[in-house]
Amino acid sequence: MADDARRTDSGIEIKPLYTEDDLADWNAAEQLGLPGRAPFTRGVYPSMYRGRHWTMRQYSGFGDAAATNERFHFLLNAGQTGLSCAFDLPTQMGYDSDHPRAEGEVGKVGVAIDSLDDMRALLKGLPLDQVTTSMTINSTAAILLLMYELVAEEQGVPAEKISGTIQNDLLKEYIARGTYVYPPRESIRITTDIFEYCAKHVPRWNTISISGYHIREAGSTATQEIAFTLANAIAYVQAAVDAGLDVDEFAPRLSFFWNGHNHFFEEVAKFRASRRMWHTIMTERFGATNPKSTMLRFHTQTGGSTLTAQQPVNNVVRVALQALAAVMGGTQSLHTNGYDEALSLPTEEAARLALRTQQIIGFEAGVTDTPDPLAGSYLVESMTDEVERLAWEYIERIDELGGAVAAIEASYQMEEIEQSAYEYTKSIDDDERVIVGLNKFEIDDEPEPSVFPIDPSLEPAQQARLAVYKANRDAADVAARLDAVRETARGSDNLLYPMKEAVRAGATLGEVSDALRDVFGQYQP
Repeated sequence: MADDARRTDSGIEIKPLYTEDDLADWNAAEQLGLPGRAPFTRGVYPSMYRGRHWTMRQYSGFGDAAATNERFHFLLNAGQTGLSCAFDLPTQMGYDSDHPRAEGEVGKVGVAIDSLDDMRALLKGLPLDQVTTSMTINSTAAILLLMYELVAEEQGVPAEKISGTIQNDLLKEYIARGTYVYPPRESIRITTDIFEYCAKHVPRWNTISISGYHIREAGSTATQEIAFTLANAIAYVQAAVDAGLDVDEFAPRLSFFWNGHNHFFEEVAKFRASRRMWHTIMTERFGATNPKSTMLRFHTQTGGSTLTAQQPVNNVVRVALQALAAVMGGTQSLHTNGYDEALSLPTEEAARLALRTQQIIGFEAGVTDTPDPLAGSYLVESMTDEVERLAWEYIERIDELGGAVAAIEASYQMEEIEQSAYEYTKSIDDDERVIVGLNKFEIDDEPEPSVFPIDPSLEPAQQARLAVYKANRDAADVAARLDAVRETARGSDNLLYPMKEAVRAGATLGEVSDALRDVFGQYQP
């Protein structure tokens, strides 16, 4: 055919055939290395999954804390090996459930956490010294981390024994997601305070999960996903260094969060290229000497934006392929979406099947027997190099603009993503891109799917519990502790210490957030 060009989502042209000539100038020792050794293209651990499977960490959170705790126990009993918690929009935005802006959103897209009592209910019966917990939370990440630490202490688990991750990636909120509260520079201050606090008190906690996932969900390409995310990471590391932190003290606890999308080989190449790029950034740009500072460890979630409401069971296959790409690319943990998530929160059946998908890949497919099994493939190595080259071009442009924060203020990343999203959607509308069940192979009269039910009594019940909580605390002590948060915000000391004492005294998530709003203001783009 005269016009048979095949391209990835990033516009990389796929040749009809790849041979050894495509790697003629390729240096395996320099560009690959061995698994567990620089530049970590082949993975961050020498044996990868032959030594230990990735953490199977299903994302869950809905309704109130008791309901989410029940789902946590269900997933652990089904063989899940780590927890991952979603929070509702009011919690993400720093509002309590009784705030007018929370109306209609309490417990809808995640669990509502207003108080220390809610965190106690969320973690009830969980072995916090054994299970790792990932919390997808950003603007209010410090508050929820402190609540988690305080509940662990109540259970007799010291802070140095708890482990997990907070997303805590504010820059991508301005770029792609929108759950920001404070202006960018004040948000970075909170992030660096978390780095410092955890290095001293919660050493096993991953202090940030620098996220490309939401950038991809907003419509970016694979190369934009890793480029914009790594540029954000550079900004965080630079801010911490500028604040006087030693890069090798905090960098080993940095982690990343990638999207698992549909183009299998480009996704594998993306994961591999991101590790190599991070090693270069940390050694050449920041002078890191601890090998752990230069290892890009990442979580993957399969692509929510790729799920279709039409013929939703087809999503089982999409999720399996995306998960397999993540495993072939060397992920450290993985969430597989429920097939019904284009319609609602996942039902128990869908959540179990999503976990079984990981377990079948891990225990039946043979892909865990040797690290990086696609290494040396003419196609995969060529594509890894090309993804890296294109990503560096974006990072160089962001550097020219003055770094990630300045580029955000100039709307650079947002405009690039908008253009990519438009082109992707247009390709579907014009039938240039096939989405099975959506624009090809459709069926008429689809059966009505079962969806996850939302309890209408949830919001008033949560508000009633919050009212009781507020009535049974020392209001004067809470007010004094919140004043201390404001005073620290006006200065330069670490914010987490007065925030922790405010939460311990009974201040709610919304009240601590409001104290910071009083000083930092609220960001309006």
